[in-house]
Order: sequence, then structure tokens, then C-alpha cells
Amino acid sequence: MKAWRVHANGEPREVMRLEEVPDPQPGPGQLLLRVRAANVNFPDALLCRGHYQVRPPLPFTPGVEICGEVLAAGEGADAEPGTRVLAQPPLPAGGFAELAVADAATVRPAPEALDDAEAAALHIGYQTGWFGLHRRARLQAGETLLVHAAAGGVGSAAVQLGKAAGARVIGVVGGADKARTARELGCDLVIDRHTDDLVAAVKDATGGRGADVVYDPVGGDAYTKSTKCIAFEGRLLVVGFAGGTIPSPALNHALVKNYAILGLHWGLYNTKDPAAVDACHKELTELATQGAIKPLIGDRVPLADAADAVQRVADGTSVGRLVVIPTTEEAR
Repeated sequence: MKAWRVHANGEPREVMRLEEVPDPQPGPGQLLLRVRAANVNFPDALLCRGHYQVRPPLPFTPGVEICGEVLAAGEGADAEPGTRVLAQPPLPAGGFAELAVADAATVRPAPEALDDAEAAALHIGYQTGWFGLHRRARLQAGETLLVHAAAGGVGSAAVQLGKAAGARVIGVVGGADKARTARELGCDLVIDRHTDDLVAAVKDATGGRGADVVYDPVGGDAYTKSTKCIAFEGRLLVVGFAGGTIPSPALNHALVKNYAILGLHWGLYNTKDPAAVDACHKELTELATQGAIKPLIGDRVPLADAADAVQRVADGTSVGRLVVIPTTEEAR
């Protein structure tokens, strides 16, 4: 089969190589999957650079999230061939390939309401958003939610989940095109960080109160400005550092303004509370069926263009999710 592999760390476009490799075989408790669609996540870029918290042995295949079709089951695994599932192929054999294996216990049914690309983009981003907004920040209907990078893959999921929860959503973006996308997603107010005064705009929109919940996958300056426009008893969710700078919180400021700084590492729930992950998937499937959420797909690219897609996400030039479609057969 064809698979992208990384033999040395560096920028995705420079270090990812499309190679012919042996077809994988499912071991005990595993499923062999035909990759119907593989979502590009920012961690894929970090993996290429060697900057992610997990460092798989070289060479490895990136691609941490797929929609796949069951082809065969290993000993002890039970799945109907042809079933569409969501999976996270364990590294070092990720999903930017024609075939992948995954542990049967970790795959989940792909929502019928979503096509392959949309389904591939559902699991990590929307699970992160749901756990962040509901489990960690306890977002309530009527509250104001501020979402950074609102037109990106992670941010767009938080916007949709915030609207589904009945919150007023303020989206922060960079540029007119992304501002237009954020409005189409349903943001009640869009702030362009390139031209607008973020702090003043949030305070003006909330009558001086500030945002009750801040969803920050960016870090750096986005975090700093958020602390200046967060409400009394507000909750600031630290989701990631796509901006490249990890902020150093001024804890005296959190004390004086009476807000909470909440960390979110969604992956831990897979080991600490897997039942909660299952329950969340059921909730997300229902929301997708209702049409309340639908992953924003910025581009569907062939397998040959996967390295370029990962680089676009790394550079922050993409809108929504970029999804790799490896198969030449018709996808849903």
C-alpha cells in the first residue's frame, strides 16, 4: 500500500515521503481498515517537527484520526466488514495511508448524518470542544463564549458546540476571509485580530462584563488579551498553543479578577474515563443527526497532497478542516 512516512524531524512538507510499504495485518483485538478519509490535525505537524508530547520511533506515518471501512478483524475482534467507523490508528502507523489498523475496543460508529470527510473530522476536535465547554468550563445557556481561531478546525467545532448549548458566541479570527467563515458558522460577533481591538470589542459587546468562558487553542498573545476581558468568575480554557508561544499565567491576576484557568488534555479521558468518551460520542452523534453540528471542511485533498495539507495547517493558512481522501473509489 501507499503511506506517508517521516524519516527525520522537520517541516511537514520537507520530511514527509509517500512510499510503498507492506500492507498492515490486524493483530489480536485489532481491525484492518480501509482509510476512507483522514483528518489533518495540528498534532500531525507537531509530530513531524518532533515537538509533540508523544514521539513515535522513526520512521512513522502521521495521521491521528480517520474514518475507515472495516475490511477484516483479528483474533478476538468482532466487527462486520463494510462497517464505517471512526478510529485513531496507534502510532507509529497512523492514518495517512491507504490501510490502517486500530484496536477494536477504541473504534466508534461513524454518524450516518456525516459524509466520510466530515466524520473523519468529528472525533478529536468535537470531543475536545465538548469536554472543554461542558465538563471543564460548565458552559451555561445565555453565557458569553469567546473562541479564538474560530474559523479553524478546533475553533469552528467550539463555535458550533457553543451555539448548540445556547451560548452567545464571539469568534476571534485573523483576516477578512476567516471573518466571513466565522459569521457563516453562526458567531454572534466576529473580531478580526488584525484590525480590531479585541479587549475593547469584547467589553463593549458584553456591557463591560467580559466573556464568561474563553476557548483558547492559540496561546501567546491570545491568552494574554483574554485575561483582560474575562468576566467575574469566568473560565479560561487552555486547549493548545497553535500560536507557538506557551504563556506564563500571572496567578496574582487570576486571584484579583477571580477567574479560573482550566487545562484540557482530552486524550487523558481515553485512559482515565473511557466511558465518558463513549457518552460524548453518543451526544455528538445526536447533535450531528439534528444538524446542530457539522464539521467545516475547508478542503478535501488526494493522498498525494497530504504533506502540503499538513504544512498548511502548520502554517495556519487553512480554514476549517483539511481532509485527506486516500482512495480512488467513491467516498460518501
